[in-house]
Amino acid sequence: MQAARMDDGTLLIADVAVPEPGPDQALVRLTASGVCHSDLHLARGDWMGVPGTGLLGHEGIGVVEALGPGAERYVAPGERVILGLGGAGGAYWCGACEYCLGGEPRLCDHSQALMGTFAEYIAVYAPALVRLPDSITDREAPLACGGLTAYGAVKKLIAHQVMPGRRVAIIGAAGGLGHYAVQIASAFGYEVVGVDVGADRLDFVRSLGASHAFEAGDALASIQGLGGVDASLVFSAKMVGFDLGFNALRKGGLFVAVALPATSEGNISINPFAFFAKGATLIYSAVGSVADMRDLVALVDAGKVRTHIGREGSLSELDTIFHELEAGGYLGRAVITDLAG
Repeated sequence: MQAARMDDGTLLIADVAVPEPGPDQALVRLTASGVCHSDLHLARGDWMGVPGTGLLGHEGIGVVEALGPGAERYVAPGERVILGLGGAGGAYWCGACEYCLGGEPRLCDHSQALMGTFAEYIAVYAPALVRLPDSITDREAPLACGGLTAYGAVKKLIAHQVMPGRRVAIIGAAGGLGHYAVQIASAFGYEVVGVDVGADRLDFVRSLGASHAFEAGDALASIQGLGGVDASLVFSAKMVGFDLGFNALRKGGLFVAVALPATSEGNISINPFAFFAKGATLIYSAVGSVADMRDLVALVDAGKVRTHIGREGSLSELDTIFHELEAGGYLGRAVITDLAG
């Protein structure tokens, strides 16, 4: 089969063996794979300490073709599924520790990252798979990480007592994850303030349901003119986006970091006196749970959320798509729909 992998910093599309499903694994024939910004970071070696070698891709939709021992408890051959926990922790988790039982499987000591959806087949931990209704097309493959991560971040608002009806800022609102968050937060009943760069992107954010859409350079003054926000969800992979998210908060607000900037962006820097005066709560939100994915699938099935596809292509175009993503060449997400080409 064809698969994309990094080898010493070089992206290769090569023939590799079709994997055999092991215990509790299903072999899935992939029909579409989303291109996540995390894939680009991995391909560029942006994260210090994260190796730039190995298979790429962690968002996928496909059809179950074969089962390893024990996997019949979870799925059956012929079922159409989405990877319900792409990326961090998505390849395995124990299911019994305090983190798994608390809905944070990526923190499990035994968790393993899921990679390898830029390929024709993947052998995947069967409990991570979620069945799809016919109404959800292959073009929704980016839900597997991008959509799920946005859903998990919005859910954190309720967990921290920022209830529907309150005003929340989404920094990087037109991006691959941010455009999901705008739709999800709007569906939950929040007053959404979207922040991005460029008139076309702001128009896009408004079309998704945002109550306000501000240019990044003017956003702080505009948000302060509204009285600030009760929470900021930061999907921008730039440190200026983190600074904006913190500074836009009302006193006692909630700061939710979602993006994972390149190591070269440096560290989060907060003045202790400003932190003291603001009385803010700072948390990080990553991915979600398989239960969250089932909830998200129901939202998509109900027409509340959709993936905006700005680029579609074949596996052989992956390097070009990475360059376009790096340059901000399209809105929303890219999807690989020909994994053999």
